[in-house]
Amino acid sequence: MKKIESFTIDHTRLLRGIYVSRRDTTPSGDIITTFDIRLTEPNRQPAVRPEALHTIEHLAATYLRNDAEWGSKIVYWGPMGCCTGSYLLMQGDLQPADISRLMTDMFRFIADFDGDIPGASPRDCGNYTFNDLLEARRVARCFLDEVLTNLSDLNTKYPEN
Repeated sequence: MKKIESFTIDHTRLLRGIYVSRRDTTPSGDIITTFDIRLTEPNRQPAVRPEALHTIEHLAATYLRNDAEWGSKIVYWGPMGCCTGSYLLMQGDLQPADISRLMTDMFRFIADFDGDIPGASPRDCGNYTFNDLLEARRVARCFLDEVLTNLSDLNTKYPEN
């Protein structure tokens, strides 16, 4: 089988950041941009604890779908299996610069969130006790302070092979 494109990225050099993973065109002509929101440096920093990544998923999806400007363009937000980040799928031919403000506002929302995690109930979630708000807030604050406030080409363009 042919190796899929995302497995051709040199993860030993990948930094935290916002990357365009791929662009797809639907049969109706819509462009869907998949962003790689990389929260930790793969294989060099600890992965995000799954409970915290689950909490980030609940908070991020809620925030994004309720955003007045971008909510209608959100297709999907979900965690990577390797627990080093999440994927954001959006309608449109977009670049990291287009969504940097949205990501900054969203990660600030997560870092400052205090209250009941949206959707964290037996009726709303398949594993509602599998959450860690304090760790989700810590991860969000680090990403916000250490990456999003100083976003550069190093954090928005995949390393060349």
